[in-house]
Amino acid sequence: MALELLAAQLRDEDTPISAHVVEPSEEPVYGPLAAAGPRAATAPTEYSLVIESVREGYLLHYGESRLLAGHDPDLALLAGDYLYALGIERLAALGDTEAVHVLADLISRCAQLHAESRVDEVPALWQESVAAIGGTNPL
Repeated sequence: MALELLAAQLRDEDTPISAHVVEPSEEPVYGPLAAAGPRAATAPTEYSLVIESVREGYLLHYGESRLLAGHDPDLALLAGDYLYALGIERLAALGDTEAVHVLADLISRCAQLHAESRVDEVPALWQESVAAIGGTNPL
């Protein structure tokens, strides 16, 4: 559901990203994990959307987008940055400043791990961070 909501938002915003939005072809993993945690109990859809926004930003920077097609590398970087900011903004609007810190740290640490060619550590970092944001693991 979060990926569909995110795709609809990106399509409706009428930005350079909008023309490249496609329907997601896979089920999200990290958003539902965060949404299932006790911290997200009051707004599970919003927490899922936050995580999937940031995950999509990460994929635009370092992998294969689930929501955009036919874009150039420059647009991918800009869209990735936008989705990082969108996720952080939504989480901040929920008033969860501790989780904002975890999310910002996740983004920063992923960039560092990629720069240091330690990409094999990224999946565990995502798992740990998302669990902390959802409240399954302590912050």
